[in-house]
Amino acid sequence: MTSLFAQEIRLSKRHEEIVSQRLMLLQQMENKFIDENKEKASQMQAAETAFKRNLGLLMTLYWASVEEYIPKWEQFLLGRAPYPIGVENENEAENTVQNEAQ
Repeated sequence: MTSLFAQEIRLSKRHEEIVSQRLMLLQQMENKFIDENKEKASQMQAAETAFKRNLGLLMTLYWASVEEYIPKWEQFLLGRAPYPIGVENENEAENTVQNEAQ
């Protein structure tokens, strides 16, 4: 009878240790989860900020490109010049001709 009582006490102590470890691990998991959520929120904020910055830069570059090509297209749209085919190549061709002339 005494050995069963001693075994019950050992099992009870082991149970308390396991429950204590479980609670500690659950707390660690919760802390890790909270930290990960904070990091994700921070990353999302950084991504949103970068997206807005990039969108602003793209819009700026778009309008700069439009302003660069307006004179070439304006004459075509007014019916005073042919369709500006290969507008990018035209600039390269002009640069090549100028460089060869020098």
